[in-house]
Amino acid sequence: MSPVAVDELASLGQAGTWSVFGRELKVTNLDKVLFPARPGEQAVTKRDFLRYTARVAPVLTPYLAGRPLNMHRYPHGAGTKGFWHKELPTHAPAWLSRWTNPEAGPGETRTYLVVDEPAALIWAANFGALEWHPWTSTVEDQHRPTYALVDLDPGERTSWDDILTLARLHRTAFEHLGVAARPKVTGRRGIQIWVPVAPGLSFDDTRAWVRDLSRTVGAVVPDLISWSWYRSGRNGLARLDYTQNAINRTLVAPYSPRPAPGAPVSAPIDWSELDDPTLRPDGFTLPHVLARLEERGDLFADVLDRSQRLPPLS
Repeated sequence: MSPVAVDELASLGQAGTWSVFGRELKVTNLDKVLFPARPGEQAVTKRDFLRYTARVAPVLTPYLAGRPLNMHRYPHGAGTKGFWHKELPTHAPAWLSRWTNPEAGPGETRTYLVVDEPAALIWAANFGALEWHPWTSTVEDQHRPTYALVDLDPGERTSWDDILTLARLHRTAFEHLGVAARPKVTGRRGIQIWVPVAPGLSFDDTRAWVRDLSRTVGAVVPDLISWSWYRSGRNGLARLDYTQNAINRTLVAPYSPRPAPGAPVSAPIDWSELDDPTLRPDGFTLPHVLARLEERGDLFADVLDRSQRLPPLS
């Protein structure tokens, strides 16, 4: 984002027109608190959030381009109840890219936002979308995923050390298989891993592959894992959730904030950081992530444009 655009946002009052990435956006309620403060920190205003979005959007857009976006909206801030908003509203600007699902049934979302340019993500943020969830398939072939997803989903009794153990076991498995995969902390309690895949696989294929991988890993530490479908039946244990590998089932995007005090971010990490004793699942907030990008670049970039075939696991 250019310094001119930064200065323009800073100079606006509570509302105004912001020229950014070649688009003019009407922004409102800029001093409204969207993320309550953590102890010893400042609250995050809408102005702060839009500034972050504009800074991260050029890095994030390649992960969103060509994909329907599920927006998790919190128009009254992260301290209130949010809701999923998938249908692009009729008042949305005409320049926004969009996709109409030809398979949508009665009552289902028909027209989705597609973030094909950075300004579109800023529009979504100004619309109250504090979380960004792209599909794992594209509008060109909604039934063929380009990623396989591994979700290390903690239970009530799962400690951060337990999650790190599971993540390290997956790291070892990927190294053994020669498969490129990238981890990120969720911004809450867990870790998620994205595995880029070559075109042609179905969701049944990726779900079965992740299921078999996770069961192999889980067999090493059976006391940490529950395979119960329902949370109430897991006895507080973690779940290696392979079921997100399905059409229109999404995980939060890299670099997306989470609706919690301090505005934690689902931040990409290097595999070696799993051995860093200071690593925390919600330890990266908006300014931390921007500083990491400046210092280390995009740690998730391996996910983009990598055509790899998933090796057999048996």
